[in-house]
Amino acid sequence: MRDRNEPVAAEEPRRAAAEEPLRARDGGESSPDEEQRVAFDLTPGEDDDVDVGLPEMPTMGPTGPITRRNLVFAMLFIVAAIVGLYFLIPKFAGLHQTWGQISRGNVLWLAVAAGLEFLSVASYAVLFRTVFARGMPRLGWRASVEIPLAGIAAIRLLAAAGAGGVAVTVWALRRAGMSSRVIGCRMAANYSIQYSIYLLALVVCGLGLWTGAFGGQGPTALTLIPAILSAVALGLGAAMGLVPDDFERRLERLSRRKGRIGRLATRFATLPATLGAGVRTALALIRERHWGLLGAVGYWGFDIAVLGASFRAFGSVVPVAVLVMGYFLGTLGSLLPLPGGIGGVEGGMIGAFAAFGVPAGRTVIAVLAYRAISFWLPTLPGIGGYFTLRSTVRGWRVADDEQREPVSEG
Repeated sequence: MRDRNEPVAAEEPRRAAAEEPLRARDGGESSPDEEQRVAFDLTPGEDDDVDVGLPEMPTMGPTGPITRRNLVFAMLFIVAAIVGLYFLIPKFAGLHQTWGQISRGNVLWLAVAAGLEFLSVASYAVLFRTVFARGMPRLGWRASVEIPLAGIAAIRLLAAAGAGGVAVTVWALRRAGMSSRVIGCRMAANYSIQYSIYLLALVVCGLGLWTGAFGGQGPTALTLIPAILSAVALGLGAAMGLVPDDFERRLERLSRRKGRIGRLATRFATLPATLGAGVRTALALIRERHWGLLGAVGYWGFDIAVLGASFRAFGSVVPVAVLVMGYFLGTLGSLLPLPGGIGGVEGGMIGAFAAFGVPAGRTVIAVLAYRAISFWLPTLPGIGGYFTLRSTVRGWRVADDEQREPVSEG
């Protein structure tokens, strides 16, 4: 492992690596600078080095954002949470022995669920490479697998609604040589693509259940209202792509004023530009019809299929639309500041499916089986991926140092 006091690689070698062009799949050239021009709708005649106004990302430190102390506390919390979830909650649902119930599940369906979870993780790696690897020679398939795996481990083991995964991803991308502005743009693009699928599913399935077009039924509060809110969120997200290029400069002028308006303008000066750049980059990828964008569909779709297979393993068949709504509404529990969403997601899913009329006993055991698969299968490889990623980053550092030595000697 690298010493904690070892200096971080210099900014210039990373920037040079980020600007090295990589031949795109369609035979053309693609680089982060070119992506910024596309994302901000700049014409070829305008300045290529335009300041897009994205903030500098914080340096996470040479050893990365995960500490041994965080891991120890997270693991202790997870053990305590598992004891509660698998031994206390089932008693309220009339299930006396959780593991006895799980052991009576259909082994074939549980094996199918495990395989589907691996496909979900692989799909996310494909999406990651599609969005982030353009113009970045260091982000080959190995790094494109290691970074998402390490991010998954951070999401599972740290709290704050996925912030740990974001921190690991930013740390790795900076070490790969990507500039802060491009990181901000592509992170926003990645989430725009990923959560557009999430919101579209809530709109389609919510309206379908409310109108009776799909099999199953549920209360208006869990069908029509989520569909309306999701449609509004989609509209707001799409509108961010219309933010003018000089929006930040206008806010900067306001920030020079004294008083509340000036303070608010200073705080929010960069956010609209960042989101607008990400939305435009996402739309550009969609227009190019990159097959890798299907990774977003696979990421959600295969994970939902894991939940469906878990229900089937215990003799329940849940209508597809109900399965999708219960899944997505339940995952809102991950917003609670709990490592891996443990407790929040399970409670959210169990409550949602109960509201849709799915028998409580089978719901509890199916959701717990699903969470055992979806939590542990990616987490254990994710921890390994984090440590192999550290090795990869050390290799990038060595390459940067070797590149810098001839310059200093000259």
